[in-house]
Amino acid sequence: MLSTHEFLNAGILIVDDQAANVQLLERLLREAGYVNITSTQDPLQVCALHREKTYDLILLDLQMPGMDGFQVMEALQAQDTTGYLPIIVLTAQPGHKLRALQAGAKDFISKPFDLAEVRTRIHNMLEVRLLHKKLDEHNRLLEQTVQERTAELRQSEARYRGLTELASDWYWEQNVGGDFTQVSGPVQEMLGIRITAFLSQSGGDETTGWNEAERKMLQGRIADRLPFQDFAFSRTNADGSQQQYRVSGEPMVDAAGRCIGYRGIGAEVSARDSNPSR
Repeated sequence: MLSTHEFLNAGILIVDDQAANVQLLERLLREAGYVNITSTQDPLQVCALHREKTYDLILLDLQMPGMDGFQVMEALQAQDTTGYLPIIVLTAQPGHKLRALQAGAKDFISKPFDLAEVRTRIHNMLEVRLLHKKLDEHNRLLEQTVQERTAELRQSEARYRGLTELASDWYWEQNVGGDFTQVSGPVQEMLGIRITAFLSQSGGDETTGWNEAERKMLQGRIADRLPFQDFAFSRTNADGSQQQYRVSGEPMVDAAGRCIGYRGIGAEVSARDSNPSR
């Protein structure tokens, strides 16, 4: 449904070389409540005006010196990218009506003007035009939604493909601020700490035993939005034993190509080395 506000704020261009006709149409439209009205008596200005404003309706006189209405329509067709020119022609020649419709006009108004007919045809034409624009916008939003959902599905597919193609013990995601939004797998049991502690900048008691150079290098790759494959890191336990791990990760991006975080998988390598059947 279209609101009264949408109708009355529609962009309308009046093109007629006769000042009296322009004044009459302007007064009629303003009395009807339309507020976004432009007029010109120079047909050579029409293409530039429409390119700048993209009017919802053009009231176009056919008989004008220098450039008649048919030539104006031809020029508008040449620059149009929407496939829809909202033109009502103004003519006193009955024989011009069919030719005007064939040339791309959507309707016509006969001269001398019947004011009730003018109001009705303008209203009907604007209704069609505004509904056409709403349909275009709906289709654009639908296409955008499909692209976004497709991107989400691809991210999901990449996530689970990585989990199935690479032997891993845990999966993690973090947002662009570095906060972890998802961690799955026995990270606590295998590492003895939260995975967030190893990747965090703050350090603390839970990072004791980790190779600090390795930890800083991995933090730097994530900060620089770089992917990494089988990054090796290690931890020395209190009893002197060592544990070896590897982690792979990649940036996550939205439909516009903006980085929205990181995701990755990890595994304990030392456990696999000591247990080949695993």
